[in-house]
Amino acid sequence: MSWLAELQDFWRDLDSRTRLTAGYVLIALLAVFLGWSALAGRTEALERKRTAREAVLKELLPIKALYRTAKQSADMLAGRMASVRPDDSPAKIIDEIGIRGKGVKISPLKGEEHNGMIEDAADVRIDGLTANEAINLIYRLEKGNRPVLLKKANLRVRFDDPSRLDLVLTIALLKPAPGQNK
Repeated sequence: MSWLAELQDFWRDLDSRTRLTAGYVLIALLAVFLGWSALAGRTEALERKRTAREAVLKELLPIKALYRTAKQSADMLAGRMASVRPDDSPAKIIDEIGIRGKGVKISPLKGEEHNGMIEDAADVRIDGLTANEAINLIYRLEKGNRPVLLKKANLRVRFDDPSRLDLVLTIALLKPAPGQNK
């Protein structure tokens, strides 16, 4: 005889109360296995979703850092652009900084227009500066409260006094174009 036939004979030989209890136990085990498989499927789906979100997060974190850096520099430029008055010029900015040397010569250049901003450009020549004064001047131009672009810089040592320098700069003050909101 096969084991299936033996199992059927064993089942038939049981009294009705034991058979009923065994049936309930089998139903409970079947329900537990069904619930377990449903939970396992749901857990696997949630695990795949978590893995996908972690991958997206790994891609977005560097972009978030770049965005914050770009937003910070854009906000700084917007603040600097708001501080520009219509009567500002490169000559006025150089005078406000107060570093003069032996002589200052400022000659205006034709400015360009870029993305709603006008460049008020000038060639600046300052003779007889110390190295510290030259560095301070460039730093104050770039990091000052007005948006100034340093387009070109030429630093030369003087022949008559090697401790002094001649500085030639091409700078541009960015101003909002007429009709643009500040």
